[in-house]
Amino acid sequence: MQRSASVDPTKMGIGRAIAVLTSGGDAQGMNAAVRATVRVGIYTGAKVYFVHEGYQGLVDGGDNIRQATWESVSMMLQLGGTVIGSARCQDFRSKEGRAKAACNLVKLGITNLCVIGGDGSLTGANEFRNEWSELLQILLKAGKITAEEAKRSSHLNIVGMVGSIDNDFCGTDMTIGTDSALHRIMEVVDAITTTAQSHQRAFILEVMGRHCGYLALVTALSCGADWVFIPEMPPDEGWEDHLCRRLTYHRSIGHRLNIIIVAEGALDRHGKPITCDIIKNLVAKKLGFDTRATILGHVQRGGTPSAFDRILGSRMGVEAVMALLEATPDTPACVVSLSGNMAVRLPLMECVQVTKEVTKAMAEGRFEEAVKLRGKSFENNWNTYKLLAHVTAPDVKSNINIAILNVGAPCAGMNSAVRSAVRIGIIQGHNMLAVHDGFDGLAHGTIEPVDWGYVGGWTGKGGSILGTKRSLPASMIEDISLNIAKFNIHALVIIGGFEAFVGGLELVTAREKYEELCIPLVVIPATVSNNVPGSDFSIGADTALNTITTTCDRIKQSAAGTKRRVFIIETMGGFCGYLATMAGLAAGADAAYIYEDPFGIHDLETNVEHLLEKMKTTVKRGLILRNEKCNANYTTDFLFSLYSEEGKGVFDCRKNVLGHMQQGGTPTPFDRNFGTKMGAKAVLWLTDKLKECYRHGRIFANTPDSACVLGMRKRAMIFQPLSDLKEDTDFEHRIPKTQWWLKLRPILKILAKYKINLDTSETATMEHVIKKRGAV
Repeated sequence: MQRSASVDPTKMGIGRAIAVLTSGGDAQGMNAAVRATVRVGIYTGAKVYFVHEGYQGLVDGGDNIRQATWESVSMMLQLGGTVIGSARCQDFRSKEGRAKAACNLVKLGITNLCVIGGDGSLTGANEFRNEWSELLQILLKAGKITAEEAKRSSHLNIVGMVGSIDNDFCGTDMTIGTDSALHRIMEVVDAITTTAQSHQRAFILEVMGRHCGYLALVTALSCGADWVFIPEMPPDEGWEDHLCRRLTYHRSIGHRLNIIIVAEGALDRHGKPITCDIIKNLVAKKLGFDTRATILGHVQRGGTPSAFDRILGSRMGVEAVMALLEATPDTPACVVSLSGNMAVRLPLMECVQVTKEVTKAMAEGRFEEAVKLRGKSFENNWNTYKLLAHVTAPDVKSNINIAILNVGAPCAGMNSAVRSAVRIGIIQGHNMLAVHDGFDGLAHGTIEPVDWGYVGGWTGKGGSILGTKRSLPASMIEDISLNIAKFNIHALVIIGGFEAFVGGLELVTAREKYEELCIPLVVIPATVSNNVPGSDFSIGADTALNTITTTCDRIKQSAAGTKRRVFIIETMGGFCGYLATMAGLAAGADAAYIYEDPFGIHDLETNVEHLLEKMKTTVKRGLILRNEKCNANYTTDFLFSLYSEEGKGVFDCRKNVLGHMQQGGTPTPFDRNFGTKMGAKAVLWLTDKLKECYRHGRIFANTPDSACVLGMRKRAMIFQPLSDLKEDTDFEHRIPKTQWWLKLRPILKILAKYKINLDTSETATMEHVIKKRGAV
């Protein structure tokens, strides 16, 4: 469904009015969605109104419904909660209340409503839409509106965005606020881990999720918890003994702490609540462990939104405005959402129906089905957790040796991938070998066997504990093949960036000459630059993006204080503009210069003029991002000099090169979870491949599909042969030739008030959840 070229997006909204409201529990990232809705609405020529205090403001009207301006949403991107307020509203539940709300909208000529909230808020919006004609009749009879006004507002369009930290809405991979809530939880878990280790304590943590265990499940995966209790899958009978056995076993193999995660809605098989206190008393009495319980509560809703939630909110806001302006009286009310990295539109009531089906399945004890109904992402998380939770290694060994190495620059999340690969390998009965310092270590024989406990506590550690180097294998292929034979290595897991990809290719090429290299290998993309062919995302990029975004927030604050100041910030990424573009979206930059989107003197002139204009408004600050290798001549210093000269007397300039801080830090929840799933999937795939390649008592793999990149593509994790990806690779600039995120650049420009055409942006068609679910 590509927008027809004849429609000018800057004129789509002329004569139309859009109202935006946030309702129900607040969630971080709602402000990003409000900001994008307002700015894209204004860009299309529509009038946009804020509705303050949710549905209550819609009913009360008056000063609660105010026209928004471009400047009125400035500086709200980095704020948590919702700036326009949210309230639980009893009045809207009655027909009288809804008639009042309809009257307020009709008087202002608003026929498009964008609702950001949970399933209750969205169901309410749909009901409002369905009885719109009836409400108009009531108002006409009462003489509250004229026939002319009723005719002008004959139809109400509704689009929903899901803002809920629980991620409890079916049809969407991630709801606005979930990622930020995970950030808050992981900050607490990391802090508790250090104190628990000092005292050898067991900690029980209760996280939010009355009906949905997503936060608890991902937290457990991300911190390597000993046990997790979620509403969708109550523990089996006799779980008390099982739990105590597992905790005791972990202590016996040298763990100094135990972590148990509980969702607030956790139940046992008989529907009885499982609370922090119940578990605490059980562990303290039965095992005598020093046990503490922490209930996180509203901390999870607070704080600044993560980079992911800001980008999600911004993308959803753009899509919501387009969906409203393209809607006809026949299109069903829809929710805009994210599936993989694609924006999708889903029929609102289908999503609500499936969400209700989950609750029903749980109530009726159909737990396996409840997990399936939650969607692919939830199911994958649950399966990975189950795999990693079973610590008893099989009695029968496979006699297979799998080596793991890190290659390229270090990044956050590498250790998560190593940890899960080692543990899944041990569960499969393999011997796992750790190679230190990348391909150098493979050539010099710095290889050692590792056990379950070796990788304990690795998920929260940044960098690369195994050590990593950028050197490629081609120059040491002889030594590498000798060591593969010496240590009897049957398969390789290579975790790293572009060097890992090229190194993998070099090993495949050398198979012709060295039979020892005819073993299956898998490359797991891990680099802050996100430039590995075959994957939309790399481990480590999310952590780097959050680091840049947080720094930009602080810099913007400084600029807002001094007024009339423009900051030029240089980001990493080699020739890949992913970090600069995404940080630009997340931090609200005025421009992001990257190699993939060539720019010349005219563009620079336009950007400077744009900032000179901006300084005349109430927003007297600018933020420019520049990817480190975007242009050999237009360097950061050059841009600084140019902006300083051209802005003389209007604004002054500062520059900042962020450097290696972008590679450090503790991994974000996304990178921990992504690394864990990638490591597990890679070793399971190798196990199957080794069975295929086993002939006459030995392993022999020389087909292209025995050396793959494991990548995230649109909606799934898939294995692609290294040789197939050569075509799509620009080796000189170390980037893939096609990159999905380039489609988001127009959004960045529109949100910075450039008059450009949105035709280049992605468009989403309506999809069906019910049918989609059957196909999965």
